[in-house]
Amino acid sequence: MLHHEETGTGTPIVFLHGNPSSSHSWRNIRPHVGGGRLLAPDLIGMGRSPKPDIAYTFADHAGHLESWFDALDLEDVVLVGHDWGGALAFDWAARHPGRVRGVAFFETIVKPMAWADLTPQAAGRSRKIRTRGVGEDMVLTQDLFIRQAFTGGVRTPVGEDDLAAYLAPFPTPESRRPVLAWARQLPLGGEPAELVARIEAYDEWLATSEGTPKLLMTFEGSPTLLIGEKMARWCAENIAALEVVACGEAGHHAQEDRPEVIAAELAGWLDRHGLRTS
Repeated sequence: MLHHEETGTGTPIVFLHGNPSSSHSWRNIRPHVGGGRLLAPDLIGMGRSPKPDIAYTFADHAGHLESWFDALDLEDVVLVGHDWGGALAFDWAARHPGRVRGVAFFETIVKPMAWADLTPQAAGRSRKIRTRGVGEDMVLTQDLFIRQAFTGGVRTPVGEDDLAAYLAPFPTPESRRPVLAWARQLPLGGEPAELVARIEAYDEWLATSEGTPKLLMTFEGSPTLLIGEKMARWCAENIAALEVVACGEAGHHAQEDRPEVIAAELAGWLDRHGLRTS
């Protein structure tokens, strides 16, 4: 069972983090979103969730997350996703459309990508991580991926206490294997094929789910951003019932840079569409 943080009652609003993060990333957002049953799980192998001996593929994460949704009997859910958490939100929504009230997302994987979709900085890092031996040294041995995420993947490096909270679940090279597995699954150039197929399936749902409100929060001012102007235009043209709102300057881990803006935009969107039942 996944560990999760929970406050409030009413409509379930589920906050899904990405790599190499945890529910800690929502600490400055959840208290300001307003009413609802606010839940933030740690994905399998991350945060305070267990670290079983699995490959940590997207399918592994989706399976454990699905079991968590079912164990809590979550219905009429609003999903909020960042990074791989957004992709998992789309995937779950596409397979359970009757259980979803709305989806908000930012800095996530909205479609299969070409290498040209990445900034030169991101492409170079991805190639190194995918190189056997080099990736293990960067992520497992040197622990660079986690540290750089919260010093370089943000406009302002996080404080020592918050960096310690992000590092705590990954004290050894072996404990960092989920982080490396995630980093190597970025869907580039048609690989990994099984993940590309799942993304194409949720893209079809995103394009046709006119009755499900969606919110894309965009950012600017950092070479680490995953959704720039071009990707945002693709979203506007290919995702049904989508609102796009610019949220200012931030890095990829925008929860650290712009938590107040993210919370305010989420709260306004929830209320405009009547997504809270109580």
